[in-house]
Amino acid sequence: MLSLESTLNGSRVKITSKEGAAVSTERKHVFISHHFADDGSVDALTTLIRKGGWDVRNSSIRLKDANRQRLEKGEIADSTLRRALRMKIAWAQTTVVLIGKETHNRKWVNYEIEEAHRLGKPIVGIYARGNQDAEVPAALESYATSVVAWNTESIMSAISGALDTFQTPDGLVRPSTNDSDHRTC
Repeated sequence: MLSLESTLNGSRVKITSKEGAAVSTERKHVFISHHFADDGSVDALTTLIRKGGWDVRNSSIRLKDANRQRLEKGEIADSTLRRALRMKIAWAQTTVVLIGKETHNRKWVNYEIEEAHRLGKPIVGIYARGNQDAEVPAALESYATSVVAWNTESIMSAISGALDTFQTPDGLVRPSTNDSDHRTC
């Protein structure tokens, strides 16, 4: 028999297994900022976090091909997209920036980072798996609470706020380029 308990805010979920053993899973609401070419890496990231023991809810925008074409043709007003992004970022506890090859060149990624900062959200950069040469977006360098390599422990610690370090894509510690504490309570 499986039973489920949760709080009104959904931050803690208690699952009881058939044998009666309680297993606690923490729910994390995240907004994953990314370049659409990295959609597969977004899926891999959410899978990695789930395997680490969290129930992750991702509010990022994932466009179907028809809507992506409309966006690229300028058929979707910037104000419409900004409003949708603002609502999705506001809902999330943490903004995660998936750092891929072209992430640093994406106008909307920088907007999402700046909006998360404006809303006081923790901002965690995560290098996409295998992207050793990826450049960090300028806004992320300015506002990140941490930037980590593709490593389950580092990723989960950074998202939970327990780790405020800056790493290279291979996990070596590097200096932060911002000098202020952007964490919120």
